[in-house]
Amino acid sequence: MRKPKITQYLIISMILVFILQILLPEYESYFYFVPSLAMKKPWTFLTSIFLHANEFHLLMNMFALWMFGSFFERIVDRKTFLIVFFVSGILGNLGYMITAIDSEIPGVGASGAIYGIIGALAMLKPRAIVFIGYVPMPMIFAAMFWAVTEFLGLFSPSNIAHGAHLAGLLFGLVYGYYLKGKRRKEILSYFFDYRF
Repeated sequence: MRKPKITQYLIISMILVFILQILLPEYESYFYFVPSLAMKKPWTFLTSIFLHANEFHLLMNMFALWMFGSFFERIVDRKTFLIVFFVSGILGNLGYMITAIDSEIPGVGASGAIYGIIGALAMLKPRAIVFIGYVPMPMIFAAMFWAVTEFLGLFSPSNIAHGAHLAGLLFGLVYGYYLKGKRRKEILSYFFDYRF
């Protein structure tokens, strides 16, 4: 079974970036995502994925990335993993930009990308069991639960970017559905495409 190397590299890179955030805080503003400045700093749609607000934020995201990312990386090729991760992260920032109550508040973190992985997993492995707290739940129901809570969170102002989470999750669900259909066609063609 293939080791989840990309997941490991992403986690290491985010830890290193967080150390740089601590050592060089004056440069952080060039890389975090501010909705009002998004068109002036388009690179922040990508760079902000690697930044985190504090140690707890980093720890929670890296734990989720390891748990879901390593599982996802074992069942898809590396190109697919990177597409889901980065597109979900970028769309997550777009989701935050659309739903942000204050467009001057920066957004950082890999949450949108991680939610994208969760969405794709829910389509590809809907019966895989995950725990929400101490409650075991099939992956598809967990994704539905998180989708509802993130949607409701849009109407409760907080320092959590619910729009980023929801956008990443929705892309993951859609792309996962596409991947599932693609796999089904490959399986059918294997059994029924006879060439003599």
